[in-house]
Amino acid sequence: MIRKSILVVDDNWDICLTIKQYLENYNYIVTTINDSTKVLEAIKDDFDLIMLDIMMENIDGINLCSIIRDKVSCPILFVSAKTLEEDKIEALSVGGDDYICKPFSLRELKARVESHLRREERIRNNNKYLLSSKNIVIDISANEVYCLGKRLQLTKKEYKIIKLLMLNKNMVFSKEKIFDSVWGIDSESYLDTVTESIKNIRKKIKKFDCENSYITTLYGLGYKWEVKNAKK
Repeated sequence: MIRKSILVVDDNWDICLTIKQYLENYNYIVTTINDSTKVLEAIKDDFDLIMLDIMMENIDGINLCSIIRDKVSCPILFVSAKTLEEDKIEALSVGGDDYICKPFSLRELKARVESHLRREERIRNNNKYLLSSKNIVIDISANEVYCLGKRLQLTKKEYKIIKLLMLNKNMVFSKEKIFDSVWGIDSESYLDTVTESIKNIRKKIKKFDCENSYITTLYGLGYKWEVKNAKK
């Protein structure tokens, strides 16, 4: 059996050591870093999962995730003492795959790790990193989206929206959160561009798959990725 490699980033050395010792008992290879500035060098190695704290000196976990998300395809799990819903949403919107609050149970942490590592929808095939949902497949290594084997002609923003929602299935994102994540808070575009982009995504998917809908609108709240039968 191939041993899975995990990177733990936390400026609290005791937490790093505790996680390392616990997971190594279950045959994981664990690398620990307590200086966030050293992460960019470390991710040149191929990790199967990364754990990030949020409140760190130099580069906080949110900014660090934003920097490395496009450089790594593995799951990113936040482990943080910040417990507000807004903190969790922000962490997921920048590319995090999960969020566990401190103090945490080591058994729960291990269960979350195992869950992400075995997710059937994340597969490596011929050095491609694929994320699938029903008839939609994202080739993250090529920044391409396919529906029933047909490539969707998406703009860069449309691709980023699909990727954000698919990576966080059933998580509700407001238009503001999508806009900040995809366009950036300093963008001069208008918030309505989110609505228009999602409308275009739906049309492009429907061209090949009219049986299913993928992006659900929750009026007054936002959008989420949820596969439903479009024909009732």
